[in-house]
Amino acid sequence: MIFLVLLASILIALVAIFQYREETQDYHTQRLERKEKSIKRHIEFVIRETTYEVSTEKIPLIFKDEIHEIADVHNLQINLYDLEGSILKSSKAALPQDTIQACIKAPILNDLLNSAEHRVVEEREEDGQSFRSSYTYLTDANFKPIGIVNLPYLENDDFLAKELREFFERLGYAYVFMLFIAIALAYLLSKYITKNLKTISDKINQTRLEKRNQRIEIGSTTEEIATLVDSYNSMIDELEESAVKLATSEREQAWREMAKQVAHEVKNPLTPMRLTIQSFQRKFDPNDPDIIQKVDEYSKTLIQQIDTMSSIASAFSNFAKMPAQQKEELNVVEVIDLALDIFNEDYITFSSNKKEIITKFDRTQLIRVVTNLVKNAIQAIPKERTPKVIINLNESPTEITIEVIDNGGGISKDNIDKVFEPKFTTKTSGMGLGLPMIKSVIETYNGTITFTTQENIGTTFLVVFPK
Repeated sequence: MIFLVLLASILIALVAIFQYREETQDYHTQRLERKEKSIKRHIEFVIRETTYEVSTEKIPLIFKDEIHEIADVHNLQINLYDLEGSILKSSKAALPQDTIQACIKAPILNDLLNSAEHRVVEEREEDGQSFRSSYTYLTDANFKPIGIVNLPYLENDDFLAKELREFFERLGYAYVFMLFIAIALAYLLSKYITKNLKTISDKINQTRLEKRNQRIEIGSTTEEIATLVDSYNSMIDELEESAVKLATSEREQAWREMAKQVAHEVKNPLTPMRLTIQSFQRKFDPNDPDIIQKVDEYSKTLIQQIDTMSSIASAFSNFAKMPAQQKEELNVVEVIDLALDIFNEDYITFSSNKKEIITKFDRTQLIRVVTNLVKNAIQAIPKERTPKVIINLNESPTEITIEVIDNGGGISKDNIDKVFEPKFTTKTSGMGLGLPMIKSVIETYNGTITFTTQENIGTTFLVVFPK
């Protein structure tokens, strides 16, 4: 609205200037024509009343005094020339050499002779002023040309320019007033239009997969906004259902991963340990009366614990029923970019040294590695700090590296050695496995995961896979 008001004012100003110039030209043209007709009628009257012979030679005598009278009456200078263009008489009493043409220029004489109306108007600029000079034939009673009448006319635009200035002044007042009205209306309309959109925008920015999102409740609004709100509320309902299913699936998957790891790490050494202890029990020298009792008790205790661990490992193994890893050829850049789509934080940045990095990997496990590292990075940043999480992906001839950098609180010295220890989480959401599960997945592919940290500065996790 403001732009339209300004554009309208500029266009009207341009049109006014154009119209002013056109009217000025028309005014001067018509005024000269009126003056010319009046003066010619006055000259014809003098010729009819004169007692001198009406001829070119007698023109100075005929208009000796009358030319000054005619000039005073019509307030215009009059010059009379012979048919050859030489000056005969002028209404100016004293004629400085540079104020009047002693002879009419040949092109003007030719145009005057050859034009149908036998009239020529010359326009010229002199000392910053515009002049018009009309040339017409002076005829006798029989309409025979006996001389040339020249009327120099100064185009004085002062009064027209004054009118234009007054018009622009009034126009300026009107448009300043309109501009303030336009600003006020634009502000009120924009606030009315964007009020509901701002509410929707805030709700969308607050939408998170891991929490319960509120529906948007808006009173009377336009049909388009109402449709948008309904679509958002439907999306929230579907998102909540999906979040519940995803959380359940992730937690089940996490428990399966834990079961697999427990079965693998605990069950394998049980049989050798049992056989070793039993062998040690059988072969130990029984001559020592005290040592036999000690070894027997020690062995029984170990066997009992081993049986318990074996039972637990078997139960976990039966529950997990983990499927085999599905290695497939995939673009790591595309998969990581897809994994980051679930995060709405705008401070997460991802970069890769190549647009396409092809390798064989389990897609689901790669996504799990990336999302867990990014989640840990986000949760490590204090609320009072401006958050920043950077993911860098690089490919070399022999390996692929994933670097996750945050500006969180860092890891204390007491917890550095415990980062990859299996433990349950105390948080109300998440899988509860964290870095131990990531480390297990990475090591399955003969990769490594390391980190560097500085307290109150941040932490960097580096994942390396062989190509």
